Amino acid sequence: MFGDLMEEIDSIRLRNDVSLSDEKLFVLIDKVRKHETIYKQAGAVHGCALASTEGEILMFVEDVGRHNAVDAIAGFMWLDAIDGSDKVFYTTGRLTSEMVIKCAQMRIPFLVSRSGLTQMGHSIAKKTGITMLGRASGRHYLAFTGKERLVRSLPRPTALA
Repeated sequence: MFGDLMEEIDSIRLRNDVSLSDEKLFVLIDKVRKHETIYKQAGAVHGCALASTEGEILMFVEDVGRHNAVDAIAGFMWLDAIDGSDKVFYTTGRLTSEMVIKCAQMRIPFLVSRSGLTQMGHSIAKKTGITMLGRASGRHYLAFTGKERLVRSLPRPTALA
């Protein structure tokens, strides 16, 4: 199963003509915090958002399983014929290989997490051309892959990994 996914990944080509500014990223991070209603009440849930590169949240899903939240967004995108090629995907969970593969399958060029990443997730993001940002919180993030898509509009807002 995993081998078939990796073969599919080899054929995925993401757009290179989209960018994300740190200013819009920080707007998105702030908005996600305001959407986390279940987390604020109960904790122990993951939140995922599909957003525009302008920082507008198009959909937000919270679930006890991060993969459930990702799959719900993927389903909504499929049902509503939403093109992911110019979108940002935000998750509170770690950027594992499975998360990166799902993002690549949705053709989303930006994957952002307030958590960290795994080595395999990093490798797949690099292979597919996904711009992977981790430890995104407040006005800070670490850019792990795809740095060429980032536009730094604020003075020294963060670090590049």
